[in-house]
Amino acid sequence: MEATVEYEQNKKSSLMPMIVAASSFFLLGFIAWINGSLMPYLKQMLELTPFKTSLIIFTFYISVTFSAIPSAKVIRKIGYKNSMALGMLIMMTAALLYIPAAKTHMFEVFLAAQIIYGIGFTLLQTAVNPYVVKFGPEESAAVRVSIMGILNKFAGVIAPHIFTALIVVNLDFSVGSTLTEDQKNMMAQSLVMPYIYMALLILAFTLFVKFSSLPELQSEDDGAEPGAGDIKEALKYPNLALGVLALFVYVAVEVIAGDTIGIYALSLKVENYSIMTSYTMFCMVIGYIIGILLIPRFISQQSALTGSAVIGILLSLAIVFGNSESYAISNVLLVPFGLIALPDTLMFIAALGLANAMVWPAVWPLALSGLGRLTSVGSGLLIMGIAGGAFGPLIWGGVSATGLGQQGAYIVMIPCYLFILFYALKGHKLKRWNE
Repeated sequence: MEATVEYEQNKKSSLMPMIVAASSFFLLGFIAWINGSLMPYLKQMLELTPFKTSLIIFTFYISVTFSAIPSAKVIRKIGYKNSMALGMLIMMTAALLYIPAAKTHMFEVFLAAQIIYGIGFTLLQTAVNPYVVKFGPEESAAVRVSIMGILNKFAGVIAPHIFTALIVVNLDFSVGSTLTEDQKNMMAQSLVMPYIYMALLILAFTLFVKFSSLPELQSEDDGAEPGAGDIKEALKYPNLALGVLALFVYVAVEVIAGDTIGIYALSLKVENYSIMTSYTMFCMVIGYIIGILLIPRFISQQSALTGSAVIGILLSLAIVFGNSESYAISNVLLVPFGLIALPDTLMFIAALGLANAMVWPAVWPLALSGLGRLTSVGSGLLIMGIAGGAFGPLIWGGVSATGLGQQGAYIVMIPCYLFILFYALKGHKLKRWNE
């Protein structure tokens, strides 16, 4: 009887953290993946090259590099709950900055808003992830992270549709054509309301977190501020250091698949190019559901990671060497359900969501395993891996300017998946560098 009572108490004590974490992951996904819709609009409105367009994503994710470790310090100073609320307020500020950016057509202001978004995003992400990992057994952490991932990517499915629905849709121009000044002004003006709504949404989430009964996560450290010594000590754990690199290359390919698919679709003159991100996110949701059903009952976190890397390699090859004029796959999978036909290469890019789904959930607990008091520092270092999202699209954009073109540029993903495969097979098992 006592065991039953204790079990019910544990369930209740973990309910609020999971509700707050779920809300935060949804918000993070909505904000992060709306960039996939924003990029092709700014490309047309500001007449940007693919490389310059990728700077929109670069500035968002590169800010993670500079704010991850400071985020760990903020968490130690004001606690996990207050840090989550502060991160949301910073993101709300960034959302409001898009209004003058749209009205002035200034690319630099858009980039500034992306940087501020990234800072708030990082603080929230760093604070919320330990809740998901710590509130439950370590061996099933990937399942809990997968549930959060479903909400995160589901937000990515609906965000492009909501964003696109709020943008002016009755402009008289063909896909891929150059806009007139009046059309550019109309498109810029239509960007204002989506970000006003975004700011209000973030404010609602902030108030919910601030006044919730979320318990403060007990720190395993000694209360000292994380410094260079803590970082150096944490990096002595190969499973963490290699895990940071694994997340870096993973986020690179995840963002390439999610945010460049719209630009690539625009180059192919595909209708509804601005919602292509939702296809990739939908595949990620399916991947998370499969992970929840299989882990750890049928396969381990390590096996899921291995399979994800192999599928990613195969799909990358299919994209690079596929026929962009073939619609065979979508004629079977999409057209019968009333959806528009898409080139096979776009279908392969979307399918990368399926390959990517289990990488983050599997790497996170493997990388934090055995860190003890260095968990918060390790969390900050892992969040720095999100900076891969800055360089992935940037490299893709640079390579697309070569003779390989946009389709051939997806070859940059193959080395990334090869490193993830190494981490799955050997890297996460290393506890000392001389092993």
